[in-house]
Amino acid sequence: MRPLIVTMLPLLLPAVAHAQTGAATGAPAQTSADPATAPAPADPAPAKDIVVTGQRLDAARAHIQPSLGATSYEMTSATIQALPGGENQQFNQVLLQLPGVVQDGFGQFHVRDDHNGLQYRINGTVLPEGLAVFGQTLSPRLVDRLELLTGALPAQYGLRSAGIIDITTKSGLFHNGGTVSLYGGSHDTIEPSFTYGGSTGRTNYFVSGDYRHDALGIESVDGRSNPVHDDTDQYQGFAYVDHILNDNNRVSFVGGYSNQWFQIPDPVGAQPDGSWSVGGRTAYPSEALNERQLERTGFGQLSLLHDAEPLTIQASVFARYSSLRYRPDLLGELLFNGQAQAALKQDFTIGAQGDAVYHLGSAHTLRGGLLVSRDRSTSATQTSVFPVDDSGAQAGEPIVLADRAAKTAVTLSLYLQDEWKLAPTLTLNYGARYDHYAGYRTEQQLSPRANLVWQPDSRFTGHIGYARYFVPPPFENVAVTSVAALAGTSAYPEVTTDTTPFAERQHYFDAGFQIRADAHLTWGIDAYYRISKNLIDEGQFGAPIILTPFNYAQGRIGGIEANASYARGPWSLYANFAAAKAKGRDIVSSQFSFSADDLAYIAGHYIYLDHDQSYTGSGGLSYALRTGALAGSKIGGSLLYGSGLRTDGAVPNGAKLSPYAQVNLTASHHFAAPDVDVRFDVINVADHKYEIRDGGGVGVGAPQYGPRRGFFVGVSKAFG
Repeated sequence: MRPLIVTMLPLLLPAVAHAQTGAATGAPAQTSADPATAPAPADPAPAKDIVVTGQRLDAARAHIQPSLGATSYEMTSATIQALPGGENQQFNQVLLQLPGVVQDGFGQFHVRDDHNGLQYRINGTVLPEGLAVFGQTLSPRLVDRLELLTGALPAQYGLRSAGIIDITTKSGLFHNGGTVSLYGGSHDTIEPSFTYGGSTGRTNYFVSGDYRHDALGIESVDGRSNPVHDDTDQYQGFAYVDHILNDNNRVSFVGGYSNQWFQIPDPVGAQPDGSWSVGGRTAYPSEALNERQLERTGFGQLSLLHDAEPLTIQASVFARYSSLRYRPDLLGELLFNGQAQAALKQDFTIGAQGDAVYHLGSAHTLRGGLLVSRDRSTSATQTSVFPVDDSGAQAGEPIVLADRAAKTAVTLSLYLQDEWKLAPTLTLNYGARYDHYAGYRTEQQLSPRANLVWQPDSRFTGHIGYARYFVPPPFENVAVTSVAALAGTSAYPEVTTDTTPFAERQHYFDAGFQIRADAHLTWGIDAYYRISKNLIDEGQFGAPIILTPFNYAQGRIGGIEANASYARGPWSLYANFAAAKAKGRDIVSSQFSFSADDLAYIAGHYIYLDHDQSYTGSGGLSYALRTGALAGSKIGGSLLYGSGLRTDGAVPNGAKLSPYAQVNLTASHHFAAPDVDVRFDVINVADHKYEIRDGGGVGVGAPQYGPRRGFFVGVSKAFG
């Protein structure tokens, strides 16, 4: 029996929307000789032996944490390459092709109508959260395979539970060589990049790097194809290296760095309302605003993998540094907003993680582990404000309020679970997880988990599961500026209550099935329902694009997802559809961010969450030409559909935006003799102008529009 795996973009790409639900049984296949009896290899070991050992250790690492009845959607490097844009697109755009993933502004996305409950793992090790808002820390170029795990997760997954994005990186294990490429087109886009990987003796390595410039760095605020003041320059680098110590042990290192600079796009034709003046000046054209944000992230992981049946262990240490600097347009923001804030936030996390699997006979597989981390966050702001009188009217020229703060959070997590094969067709995975979190609050929880998987034959797999979740607020985003310090100024909020955010506690129920109808067609359905106490949401309040977490006292989220894939001959197709509803009641933290009227209404009524989208869909197809003059060519396309996020109506979040559909096309050809690939992509073929956000809704800052039509060309040359 295998874990529930929905392989996205079938063979097309080569696989979407194939799903199975189950539990792994037994150890990964042993493909090398018994080290106790086999002669020691010469040094360096023969290449074939190294490949076999590397493959076995990769399988052992994957076996430590299979999905075990959770819902899992998979994409491969070939999948990504076949999408319009390929590896040149942003990481979030790749993930939007998975079921139940909702597009939002600022490059954000939501899994199953959760705001931001995502955890990234690289080769099984947790990547700590960072401060990036617009930027995508990871590039699709480093991905060999990725899985999005959601639903009722096993006990090994915690702290962030809406979705686990588990990335297996390229390693250079299978061949020496690399690529250089150049991609560009509409919106002043230019993106050179390179990759290189290989093996030498017992060491494997892979590196990648890219630079991106375009004039659509965030999103257009007014629907223009080329927005005013929306340039971005982004640098990303990644490195992987591993060394096989012997048949049973391997040490590996993963590291990456990104430096991403953004202009904040300007609306056109607006003027301040005249409430504020600086030196007698009250006018300022909105298109002249010059607000900028710089986001930097660096991370590293060092892991030791030991595999000797019946025990496999991976132990890792990790660190991540991130910073966010917002530079305001001082005069413009004062005149438009009555305040302007320069902000610098920095966050440094260090930690250790250990995971193990032990085969206890043929019926039981035990898994256990721990995670400990220390997170240090610092903040420095300079807020320019106007002094005001008792009526709130301006009472003088701007003054500057400086504020510095620092805080440390410590997290400790432990888990233990048993994969119990009750019968040849029935597997129960049960366990528990303990999380202790000490940050702005100290909270903890013991969380039981259980999944039952039934696979009566090779065609049908069904599962049902329950999980108790404990989700701390995003520590690096908790507001630290004292509301009291703003008294008597234009920045003093209407509501002054400032309760520190709480950890969210959830009861999560999930059930689904997958059917492999024949060798070509696979389809499945998965349903879920979640009951939350202190449901966590986030909003953008004020000019700096820094999201602030807050809690609803109660939350209810539920939905259903359907997926299908078909692959036969040169054709591959996939389709995904999701329906969801997310509501919350009574805001109980960070109340200063809201108006008194909104707080009063929400205290007694369930409202839709601002990121709720009733219906979401994605789909695609690919056709590979295998004969004739165009052999080596591929054509394809993808579709993204949304029924619209929420906006204010008669009540907070009481209306929704208009539905939209974005169609993208791609064509590529491989020239064998010079080993060159050429591609042509069209994004938003119909040039459909649609709003992702209109600036209304609880915690929503500015309008954001989807990308207008763009034409892009790429050339890639392989070498090695």
